[in-house]
Amino acid sequence: MSDGYEIAHVDELEALPVNDGEFVWRPVRKRFGISAFGTNAYTARAGQRLIEEHFERDGHEELYVVLRGHATFTLGDDEVDAPAGTLVFVRPGTKRGAIAAEDGTAVLAVGAKPGVVFEPSPWEDIFAAFSYATKGDLDHARGLIEGAVGRRPGEWQGHFNAACFEILYGDKERGIAYLQRAHELDPERVSEAAATDTDFDAVRDDPRVAAITGG
Repeated sequence: MSDGYEIAHVDELEALPVNDGEFVWRPVRKRFGISAFGTNAYTARAGQRLIEEHFERDGHEELYVVLRGHATFTLGDDEVDAPAGTLVFVRPGTKRGAIAAEDGTAVLAVGAKPGVVFEPSPWEDIFAAFSYATKGDLDHARGLIEGAVGRRPGEWQGHFNAACFEILYGDKERGIAYLQRAHELDPERVSEAAATDTDFDAVRDDPRVAAITGG
């Protein structure tokens, strides 16, 4: 390490399994302390999810670089073959996701919102928390989630994810309380998300949850 630069191989980055090990998230931005843009890497075995399917609706632009292996991207209604060296730029509002076509496939994701000073997402810690929870490190995981919620107490996403965490790994009553708070902050989006999120299956018959999901 030098005062002017740092170097790391993608396989040296912390490996955090996501969605019960469906793919592996490797925190790049956090590793280097990058403050100008968001960036992370993802690795997976053949046939596994590499990039979760999602939209960026708030003007956020993303570039994906296939570092090694082979991936198949879903971009809107299209499927795109992406061997090593492929650059995939996705504009806001376009659905995106990717599957690994070879073992050890690695993709680097870089993103930022044009014209806006970058702020690291507080939900990055929540993403990590679920990975630590699958490893059995619940205290560390809970600390990350509580910190993220505390930094953005007025945003529903933190409370919603805290609800998922507590229902899966901790106190179901506390989880329902988090869900109710998320619903207070954004009733429409939380009702829609909770209605299909399997994390709430264990409490779906609770009348407080049913009132939110419409179940």
